[in-house]
Amino acid sequence: MEIRPESIHSILATDCGSTTTKAILIEQRAEGYRLVARGEAPTTVEAPFEDVTRGVLNAVREVEELAGRRLLDGERILTPRRGDAGVDLYLSTSSAGGGLQMAVTGLVLQMTGESAQRAALGAGAIVMDVIALNDGRRPHEKIRRLRQLRPDMILLSGGTDGGEVRRVAELAEMLVAADPKARLGAGYQLPVIYAGNQDATPVVSGLLAQRTAFTAVPNLRPELERENLKPARDAIHELFMEHVMAHAPGYKKLMTWSPVPIMPTPGAVGLIIEEVARRARLSVVGVDIGGATTDVFSVFRGVFNRTVSANLGMSYSVSNVMAETGIENILRWVPFAVEETDLRNRIKNKMIRPTTVPQQLEDLVIEQAIAREALRLAFEQHKALAVGLKGVQSQRTISDVMAQTETGASLVDLAELGLLVGSGGVLSHAPRRVQAALMMVDAFLPEGLTQLAVDSIFMMPQLGVLSQVHEAAAAQVFERDCLVRLGAVLAPVGPGNARQHCLTAELHAPGEPSLMRRVRFGELVLLPLPPPGAAARLTATPERGFDLGHGRGRPLEAELPGGVVGLIVDCRGRQPFALPADPDERRGRLRAWNHALGVYPGEV
Repeated sequence: MEIRPESIHSILATDCGSTTTKAILIEQRAEGYRLVARGEAPTTVEAPFEDVTRGVLNAVREVEELAGRRLLDGERILTPRRGDAGVDLYLSTSSAGGGLQMAVTGLVLQMTGESAQRAALGAGAIVMDVIALNDGRRPHEKIRRLRQLRPDMILLSGGTDGGEVRRVAELAEMLVAADPKARLGAGYQLPVIYAGNQDATPVVSGLLAQRTAFTAVPNLRPELERENLKPARDAIHELFMEHVMAHAPGYKKLMTWSPVPIMPTPGAVGLIIEEVARRARLSVVGVDIGGATTDVFSVFRGVFNRTVSANLGMSYSVSNVMAETGIENILRWVPFAVEETDLRNRIKNKMIRPTTVPQQLEDLVIEQAIAREALRLAFEQHKALAVGLKGVQSQRTISDVMAQTETGASLVDLAELGLLVGSGGVLSHAPRRVQAALMMVDAFLPEGLTQLAVDSIFMMPQLGVLSQVHEAAAAQVFERDCLVRLGAVLAPVGPGNARQHCLTAELHAPGEPSLMRRVRFGELVLLPLPPPGAAARLTATPERGFDLGHGRGRPLEAELPGGVVGLIVDCRGRQPFALPADPDERRGRLRAWNHALGVYPGEV
């Protein structure tokens, strides 16, 4: 079915999450496309309902009541629109039933293995394991692991085009020996995508085509110096619909309701992050912190990357955060004395009662301290995977022209970062927007000048899939109703001490008196910005020895969009950033920073 954007005036979009199904209604108004209403209901993919459409219908009924118009025709969504009833377009994303879970393979763990991992993550999958010929495990251990995994599908890669066929055939033979089964049961063949050396396709197909749902696509690493991930990602999306979603309860019915294929939720979020980076011509980092996982998305130098930290979350996985970071790293963000035993008990209680919310201010402060560490760890994992191609030949200097190098340097450059977008309950639903801003600043430690924003009610997945059929509508709703502009952070890089000045900041907003502030090293200062939609002119001059991205001591001038929080001037230092070791001094410093920004009401 051909979709003509000019004929679409009303859009209904749902996101079927693991616990909650969210529905949004978008309509074309005089000023453009706007969000009209939002509803949600429990997801019904599990017993006793075992029909995902029940949760969709319940969420849409709430939208019906809020919007005051009819959207359903009995047990189905009314489309196309008839007068004031129904909508022109319905679409959906899904991570219900555990989302998309994959295993990937490659000849070399750090080369084709990493490329395959990036392809799967970019398509919205959770990567359960990376199997490679050089991963340090014996063949029987790899075979046993493949039997245990029960993935939704496998991405098989390896070798460059025209390379050796025998080694790729070894990987295929390993799959034959393991005979892995799909997660959703043995009633259908496991999908296997082959994206390796094209010369090996006949051999691999001969081994696997009769045993699996086999699909061959162009090589994701056709040359040592080049990646081509799109064909593999597209195939993952198609097979997700054809095999995984088709066997989940109720999805066959849901798929008949929309002319647009259902997309994995993280893949849809990645699309809108890519779109934002392209339209704004900025390097962008987005993070979605949930109860069980934390997804990080980035676009640097036009290259998109996504990672999922499957053991870092704020409810089901909160104990994993404590285990991975250590109790002392959580306590360093708490501005009052807490016994370690008490903190451990609070964290364990959150894990066994995942839907609880903080009841007292102390509970909120501790939860946000844990969130800082979950975000920090997830970002460290992201930087480790978002790297340049390893093993390529690169011309560096005359003395080492065409030297064989491990280029694997991270593409994430905090000095280039233009926009940081946060999503997930702990960020989107923070009682004060400044709390979300400071959590992101403390976790990501941006350098220079970086804009800050949060997703107001987590509608990025629906807008991501909408961007594939109606780019203008998705962009307008994203800017006007989804993205909450918090402001920006200005963070000079360089060592210093508390007695010296760090920089001078001047703000000029139309119709307002100019504001100038000189900030010392170690201080956090909040300067007011105009409301969203307006802008201010910033001139920042660092002292000698401090760098704002243009060189030590060189000034920075920029046009700053307005924000509900303001401009955070962060002169606490970078490279390294360190909190005082003495507990009393550290708590005093935290309280001073919180007071300067108005983070918490009263003292904690």
